[in-house]
Amino acid sequence: MQVINNPAKSQWAEVLKRPTQTVDDIEGIVNSVFQDIKRNGDTAIKKYTEQFDGVSLESNIVTVKEIELACESVSDTLKEAIIKAKKNIESFHAAQKTSKVEIETTRGVQCWQEKRPIERVGLYIPGGTAPLFSTVLMLAVPAQIASCKEIILCSPPNKEGQLAPEILFAANLCGVTKIVKVGGIQAVAALTFGTKSIPCVYKIFGPGNQFVTVAKQLATKYGVAIDMPAGPSELLVVADETANPAYIASDLLSQAEHGADSQVILVSTSKDLIGQVSQEVESQIKELPRKAIAEKAIANSKLIYVENDTVGLELINEYGPEHFIICSKNEAFYIKGVSNAGSVFIGDYTPESAGDYASGTNHTLPTNGFSKAYSGVNLDSFLKSMTFQKISKEGILNIGETIELMADAEGLQAHKNAVSIRLKDLK
Repeated sequence: MQVINNPAKSQWAEVLKRPTQTVDDIEGIVNSVFQDIKRNGDTAIKKYTEQFDGVSLESNIVTVKEIELACESVSDTLKEAIIKAKKNIESFHAAQKTSKVEIETTRGVQCWQEKRPIERVGLYIPGGTAPLFSTVLMLAVPAQIASCKEIILCSPPNKEGQLAPEILFAANLCGVTKIVKVGGIQAVAALTFGTKSIPCVYKIFGPGNQFVTVAKQLATKYGVAIDMPAGPSELLVVADETANPAYIASDLLSQAEHGADSQVILVSTSKDLIGQVSQEVESQIKELPRKAIAEKAIANSKLIYVENDTVGLELINEYGPEHFIICSKNEAFYIKGVSNAGSVFIGDYTPESAGDYASGTNHTLPTNGFSKAYSGVNLDSFLKSMTFQKISKEGILNIGETIELMADAEGLQAHKNAVSIRLKDLK
């Protein structure tokens, strides 16, 4: 990992640069796949599954029998772990329910807001080197709590044309209504346009690589909403001399093993700690089964020394990390001051992997600095807020003249007339 000592603010943009390709580099490929699937539907899906996943499928729809066999093959101990994690995720997301907001803004003018579920949602679950069945829980559980009518799950098949049994078990557990063996750009395009086998949806959720991220952004051009831009995983740890270097190294590596384009950063007021963490990373990485992937991510990662916590906090908010761990005696300062982060983990015994799996918070979070404007997935992500109003005779008499004056000032005579005609009858 590169050690950077007290960088000047003018250098921050370069120091904090993500190791990702620009949108321009891959947008052409994404556009091409989108247009092909828009024109050729399932035929194009089959072609890209063969090209990108190396398998030819007679059908990309997961059958009931496949789900039953998958559920039988998952060990009882793992089933228990998944069920326990689901319970915690359910508890946290169910607590996010809000009641109807209702108020009489003026006598006779009743306004209220109610939540309604998004009827049809698409969940993208990454496969590839690490089938993320935990993401099924993070997306399907709040979708189920929100009462979404159709929950369509897409995930890339392996070389045998199958999805990981754990993905199918979790999907079945969480009420997913349709499971499709399709990944990458082609999955997002299918959910955008719809094909004979795959329904189009109103909103697409889920993390993915840079191609999936750009594909989701392109989907918005065709009227499909997305949860957020969620690309390669990232973690920033802030720590001082009181922190445990072995713990910090383990947290950094837990994100580095996600993918070669992941990024991890340590910001510290202690040069000694930076040295100790660097040694721990070198030691611990040797034991990882995904060592080759982690090493590539570590090569893109930084150990940054800052002179004090104030500078550290400003740098962290400029970066806007997806995951932010605080291991500092001044944790209250960072908790109060952080304004840009997807999810925050506090103290020596709060590893980021707790949020990835079982603490209850959601792990689908904004990356690449988008935490400056986006929230992570939550219950409201699957709901729409609708406003209602009912105005009585007394109410239109109370606000009618206000509406007339404003409409007239904007030169919108029909707007004014819609009120005037009513006031004339009442008067």
